[in-house]
Amino acid sequence: MWCKNCNLETNEPVCPVCGSETSEDLPVEIYWCDDCNIPIIHISTAADKGICPICRGKTHYLTTDLRPVFPEERLLLAILLDKSTNSFMEHSVWAAGSRYYIDGKSLSVPAKTFEIANTDKITSQINGSAETIDYAYFNDTIHKFVQANQHRLAYLKDEAFSFVRKAAEKFKEENIVISFSGGKDSTVTADVVTKALSNPSLVHIFGNTALEFPSTIEYAKRYRNNHPLAIFMVAHNDEQVFYDVCEDIGPPARMMRWCCSMFKTGPITRVINSLYRNQQILTFYGIRKSESVSRSKYNRIEDDAESVKIQQQTVASPIFFWKDIDIWLYMLADEVDFNYAYRLGYDRVGCWCCPNNNQRAQFLSRIYMPEESKKWREFLIEFAKKIGKPDPEVYVDSGKWKARQGGNGLPSAGDVKIRFTNCTTEDHAKIYRLVRPFDDELTGMFVPFGRVAPELGKKLLRESIILDAKTNVPILSIQPFSQDGYDYAVKVRTMNVADHDDLQRMVGYQIRKFNACRKCLKCESICRQGAISIIGDSYFIDPSKCVHCKMCMTAKYLDGGCMMDKYLRTK
Repeated sequence: MWCKNCNLETNEPVCPVCGSETSEDLPVEIYWCDDCNIPIIHISTAADKGICPICRGKTHYLTTDLRPVFPEERLLLAILLDKSTNSFMEHSVWAAGSRYYIDGKSLSVPAKTFEIANTDKITSQINGSAETIDYAYFNDTIHKFVQANQHRLAYLKDEAFSFVRKAAEKFKEENIVISFSGGKDSTVTADVVTKALSNPSLVHIFGNTALEFPSTIEYAKRYRNNHPLAIFMVAHNDEQVFYDVCEDIGPPARMMRWCCSMFKTGPITRVINSLYRNQQILTFYGIRKSESVSRSKYNRIEDDAESVKIQQQTVASPIFFWKDIDIWLYMLADEVDFNYAYRLGYDRVGCWCCPNNNQRAQFLSRIYMPEESKKWREFLIEFAKKIGKPDPEVYVDSGKWKARQGGNGLPSAGDVKIRFTNCTTEDHAKIYRLVRPFDDELTGMFVPFGRVAPELGKKLLRESIILDAKTNVPILSIQPFSQDGYDYAVKVRTMNVADHDDLQRMVGYQIRKFNACRKCLKCESICRQGAISIIGDSYFIDPSKCVHCKMCMTAKYLDGGCMMDKYLRTK
């Protein structure tokens, strides 16, 4: 534990000096021992900071975080820098992003280098030089690195194991889940949780987005074979094709990663619902504070509705405060198997075409996934032309497509616009434009308001009455309507309420869903009761499960009441 006010390490949750709450986040720094040629992880105020635990010689500050550079990446680095292919094999090589540290000396590789590199030539050189890859010196270096950082490793294990056991106390073993992505963080989390609970039979859920690295799929299979007692479930969206969705609503961008809901969170929600229905579960995630600004705002244990993507789960993060170098220390010390992509130089493993990937990651994919990379680039260029970009290739190659926002230039953008007119013959009635015929699916979208009672409506008009869930008083009337200028329309009248505009606003959200639904599955994830499901091409709300909490119709949880509004909104 750490008191930020006093800059003091303590074992107590409250600082014995100032009385303030302490944090589990111990500030660490990476030092370098020139004699042992390895990095040393130090608590920033430790008494022995600056002393190597092996040779007892003086060390000097290097950086805030590091990852090891494996021999496969060392070969690539030598080729990229036009050096002999074995140039870095007998050196201690580490990295942080695109900055390398070779025997403790910094070497920065500009992003432009990766952008303009001739990847076809580099690929040929790698294939012709594979025999120069040598692990002898690397293994010796890692052995010393682990030996020098035993104290840090012991602390990481003790603290994480204790956290896992405490977090799991309130949950039955069968209601504990490990979120498995095939990346290094989820790998360590799975190992930590399994060992802390001494339970090799825990449920693992692997979200296969269909955009995974080939090595991720291989590693997931290997993990499954190496852990035969684990219940290993695969969540996969079998109904959507990534490129088809990109064609319709545009490729994912940094601020518009619809792919997460559609290809990961949504399918995982379905697996959870199939296993647990509406039971609350504890899911251990490999979330780390240092990964991004957004993740730094998370709590280590999170069950707040605004923060948790899947509502029926409490999320716990055992490695929340770990650095990259901690992850590697743990895996290398305990010889934990991991995804081969890290040996090639990837520092993060997720969707290979993610808009959050930097130039270096894209460069690696052009080398190791050339066909997929070429197909993706060609698609992006055609998309840029379709939305009217004057220089499509520059737009794509410079990465500007990643900053795209909204549905400008897309025909589908019109589907999220709520178009209505006020009825001239009835008070508090609006006539909404529909993009397809009125049907029972639309009527079913009004279940969150209360009981749908078609028997109370005028049958000749196909009217349905919605009764308030608490009072059983009629609050809405819905019926198909013919309207000049609209091919399809519905009339919705509000009644017996104090705020007609507020009720019509939520009505508008449901109309938008009916018009714009692309089966992103976000609504399924947000429903704690598992009442919402996408069946085929239809949006269905189960009246027997819905508790009328209205979370699915609240902009606080869904942008504009529907995630498609966020992705297709135009300026």
